[in-house]
Amino acid sequence: MEEKLLELIKKIQPDRQLLSFDEAATKQAVILRILSSLGWDPFNIDEVHPEYPVGGKNVDYALRHDNHNKVFIEVKKVGEDLDRHQEQLLNYSFQEGVKLAILTNGITWWFYLPLHEGSWEQRRFYTIEIYDQDANEIVQKFIDFLSKENVISGNAIVNAESVYKSKQKQYLMKDTIPKAWNKLVTGPDEALIELIAETTEKLCGYKPDHGTVEDFLVSQITVPVPKQLPASHKITKSTESRFEGEGYTGKSISAFTFKGTKYEVRTWKELLIRICNIMVTTHRDRFEQILTLAGRKRPYFTRNPNELRIPERVDGTDIYAEINLSASSIVKLSIDVFSLFGYSKGDLLIEVR
Repeated sequence: MEEKLLELIKKIQPDRQLLSFDEAATKQAVILRILSSLGWDPFNIDEVHPEYPVGGKNVDYALRHDNHNKVFIEVKKVGEDLDRHQEQLLNYSFQEGVKLAILTNGITWWFYLPLHEGSWEQRRFYTIEIYDQDANEIVQKFIDFLSKENVISGNAIVNAESVYKSKQKQYLMKDTIPKAWNKLVTGPDEALIELIAETTEKLCGYKPDHGTVEDFLVSQITVPVPKQLPASHKITKSTESRFEGEGYTGKSISAFTFKGTKYEVRTWKELLIRICNIMVTTHRDRFEQILTLAGRKRPYFTRNPNELRIPERVDGTDIYAEINLSASSIVKLSIDVFSLFGYSKGDLLIEVR
């Protein structure tokens, strides 16, 4: 199984033709081939049930054993905004009591434990990015979570729970560190105060009194970010830290307003492209500056579309934008685009539903 799946993944990784596939082609060329490599029989409806009915609608695939649903898989075409389909998939899974669910466009695979509490983002315990991750790592995770043997034995859920608990520990620690810091600075002990005072003396030659140090520590108290944002809000300093978090995950955009002009949009990727088009119109002479924006592994904008996972050309230019990004990442990138041309966060109003 492992060698067969590894051969398939290595064949898929350099194939950029997949970016042009519709949903049906994605299912045939990617989804069913991966399931077959994992031990499932795509021709046996008792194992791989296509268009499985749930509450008057259908989930793309139900992986079944002994007449019970084990896994739900919802498939979208490459380029589709997966964020918009999380609620649908998790509702299907919850209705049927399915413990493991997957949302995928063939390249990106989001794995969920639908019956757990928390936001959609919290219930998503693992992501596979076929174009980005190491092939051996991808194969191991597919086997851990989706092989027929592990699904039937229950080991897939055990493996998923292990990853989920580790992720929850990270959430808890990240959430608790600011509280620990606040506790230290609001009630600092003498050892901490003396350490700061002595270090200050070494740096400047003067040792502050304990009251001065304590006043400084109190000034460093962090203000917690609100968990929920209103449906319509300006992007201000108080929400800036949410851009790379889950502030927009699971939400759908309906419109944005820039400098008093309202633009209707249906998807997050459309937000980014419309903003780029506005910048082209108003700053054509220096729009090339946008090529300086890059992520950790690849550029966000380039003249070579092969450098991007899902490129989309900016109207009237030979520059392409990466649109295979989460909602929060698109909002952050949009702000970066504005900043390049001298605008502030307050110039943008986003409406979500």
